[in-house]
Amino acid sequence: MPKTLRYTLLSLREMLLSAGPFAFLTVALLCLTYWWLNPTPPKRVVLATGPAQSAYDEFGKRYAEALARYGITVELKQSEGSSANLELLRNGEADLGFVQGGTADIGYDDEDSIVSLGSLFVEPLWLFYREDAAKRLNKKPTVAKLSELKGWRVNVGTPGSGVPRLFSTLLDVNRLNASEMTLSELEQTPATVAFLNGELDAVVFASAPESLMVQMLLQTPGIKLLEFAKREAYSHRFRYLTPVVMPQGVVDLAANIPPRNVRLVASTTSLLAHSDTHPAILQLFAQTATTLHSGASWFSKAREYPSLEH
Repeated sequence: MPKTLRYTLLSLREMLLSAGPFAFLTVALLCLTYWWLNPTPPKRVVLATGPAQSAYDEFGKRYAEALARYGITVELKQSEGSSANLELLRNGEADLGFVQGGTADIGYDDEDSIVSLGSLFVEPLWLFYREDAAKRLNKKPTVAKLSELKGWRVNVGTPGSGVPRLFSTLLDVNRLNASEMTLSELEQTPATVAFLNGELDAVVFASAPESLMVQMLLQTPGIKLLEFAKREAYSHRFRYLTPVVMPQGVVDLAANIPPRNVRLVASTTSLLAHSDTHPAILQLFAQTATTLHSGASWFSKAREYPSLEH
């Protein structure tokens, strides 16, 4: 072997022996940094919504459609509602979920594991009752306050929806005992069927007006909506409640439904996410929320939501 080639090979060998560990360390650090920064978002995320045909279910479909344009598959996980969604986030069974104020407890343990992308919209408390039930039980066709529901058969929704908790709070501040009514906890669809068949006197929902059940009941003859005349007082007692007004004719302008402004009390729904959710996914959901919820609605002005309030 020529001396020149031999010396060259020896020099290369010595250089590799001396610089090799540094090169290996550099590659290892680059790999560790790539893993820690996690620059590539997942292609699939789980969004906890709500019961079928609910407003959460409808909004979930819109989010899935929007994120599909970015190559992200949003798996919609139907649930009983707000309280159930919070548990799914805590257990790691969902990456994001809709949670309504006043229907679930956010504890100290949630501060590090759950983040909020802001309030999306308001959800009034809808208490629909049968006009014939009011005539039969109260000797008049309308109900003006919660205390007039004594002796009624009222469905308050499933525990996972959080509505029983919210309704119980309202009963307590009105000094009403739940034992004075016959309360049931049926799911939204069977409860509505039983209500329309006369097996229930009233049903309670907490939902955005996009809910198909709400839209239908607002236009059903013989079905009335309880007005919350003390809505301002409720909002001062409970920070998560907001006084709202359903404008005259907003449901159906031609038929003038409702025939006058209706005062209601509402809570706000937020989009919560597990803190481990990829930042790029959070950004896409935040952008989509702005697109979906920034328009004018029955209860908010344009660009009022999403919001960092409530």
